[in-house]
Amino acid sequence: MTFLNKLENAWSKNQSLLCIGLDPIQDKFPSHLRKNVEQVFEFNKQIIDATHDLVCAYKPQIAHFASIGAEEQLEKTIKYIQKEHPHIPIILDAKRGDIGSTAEKYAHEAFVRYGVDAVTVNPYLGSDSIAPFTNYKDKGTILLCRTSNKGAEDLQDLEVDGEALYLKVARKIGEDWNENKNCLAVVGATWPEQIKAVRKILPNTVFLVPGIGSQGGNVEEMILAGKDSKGRGLIISSSRAILYASNEVDFAMKSREVAMEFRNEINTHL
Repeated sequence: MTFLNKLENAWSKNQSLLCIGLDPIQDKFPSHLRKNVEQVFEFNKQIIDATHDLVCAYKPQIAHFASIGAEEQLEKTIKYIQKEHPHIPIILDAKRGDIGSTAEKYAHEAFVRYGVDAVTVNPYLGSDSIAPFTNYKDKGTILLCRTSNKGAEDLQDLEVDGEALYLKVARKIGEDWNENKNCLAVVGATWPEQIKAVRKILPNTVFLVPGIGSQGGNVEEMILAGKDSKGRGLIISSSRAILYASNEVDFAMKSREVAMEFRNEINTHL
């Protein structure tokens, strides 16, 4: 089963376009889970147990694990999802981007070492840096197009031959890089007009959309601008607003409540 097949099944099974980003920040954990790095897995496990019926994907962010030496906990988290909830795809948020030989190692890291279903990739180095990822035909390569952060405009909005650079990237995704039909695009929820412009270029491409919740993206505007002709085509990601809804012993249930609110709000606009 390809990543996109698995995603379609998760959309339908859970009636959800919501993705939860797993971005562990131990200072925000309940006090009883701050003792050591091994407890990162326990935190993730409780979030997953509380929300697995509300999501279409989980998205662990690699830097949040690697920066505290928690790669083992990342592996355990991935294996736990695969064992307990094998229908839910896993996206490794790594934003890799390097020359071909190094990109091959990054692709191996994501798809072989960690065994995830998709990975985020920075396309700045061009086609030979992307091919090592897209060559894994059953996996998803999610390319940064128009990101959700304020500084995105510094480069992504620069005009190239009369068109914004991020739109050039969208065209490359649609016309050159998607030979294996396994490319997706990252388009931030904080920029509904840009989402709309990218959707015109990529009418059938799935978008990973960060920026709701803590970053303040408007759910209704984002969905109206970004959904495809089938009323889907979106993986709508939230991390901190869900993970850290509470830092008390009830944190997992509070996370479930916020996740359910997001999922239900999303569904009202489809």
